[in-house]
Amino acid sequence: MSSEKQTMSKLHEPNTFSSLLKAFRSMGIEKRDSLIVHSSLSSLGWVSGGAQAVVLALMETVGEEGTLVMPTQSADLSDPMHWGDPPVPREWWQTIRDTMPAFDPHLTPTRGMGRIVEVFRTHPDVIRSSHPQHSFAAWGKNKDWMEGQPLSFGLGPDSPLQKLYDNDCKVLLLGVGFDSNTSFHLAEYRLKDPVIDVSSAPVMINGQRRWESFEDVEHYEEWFIELGIAFEKSTSVKTGKVGAATAKLFPARESVHFAREWLQVKRDNRPKDL
Repeated sequence: MSSEKQTMSKLHEPNTFSSLLKAFRSMGIEKRDSLIVHSSLSSLGWVSGGAQAVVLALMETVGEEGTLVMPTQSADLSDPMHWGDPPVPREWWQTIRDTMPAFDPHLTPTRGMGRIVEVFRTHPDVIRSSHPQHSFAAWGKNKDWMEGQPLSFGLGPDSPLQKLYDNDCKVLLLGVGFDSNTSFHLAEYRLKDPVIDVSSAPVMINGQRRWESFEDVEHYEEWFIELGIAFEKSTSVKTGKVGAATAKLFPARESVHFAREWLQVKRDNRPKDL
């Protein structure tokens, strides 16, 4: 069965702009909301208009007085010595470091974010932040929250995530799991004695391309599914259907508070050789 036939088989009728709009509103997303969305187009089943229809429906749901945000990460702008999917020969490493184009918010594609995000980031009224690996894109009233993201500790206290937290943002997981929930990362910066890692990427500084190193805290994405299960049991996560997809809606602030306590215990009790 082709992929299109598989997505059609999930539905009794096609997803449309109108049906998506109705479903988003039934989830509890309102005009003037600040909303960060993590998504999978294929999970919805067949959509008339594809990713474009989903983006337009999300924009209509929050309205121009709201703010719509999506993570636009580009993890392949990184040191090739750490690549494993796929790895590259050691003798290529320096050539890659010397020649990889610098991050460009307009040109650099996302990696692993999905088709909805790719359509959203190219919208002419969307602003994308400047981090080479951990950028975000935003549309609406407060899209300027994307400005000023630091190179070091790019998901931390001075990041777009913090601004979303400060302004009672909602999180929508649209056909994806808690392992996609970026707001959990903000909690990692609040742990006692965080472990500091060093990353690097090509960036533009004063009009010149440079390969820059920067600090960040240790991330724990491998624990996020387990963390999400615990979070969902402890608080009110709204669960519903958007097309064929399971969708979850919850406050970013609550997820950060819960994750900080959970991750602290989990990290403090992990085997010492890890």
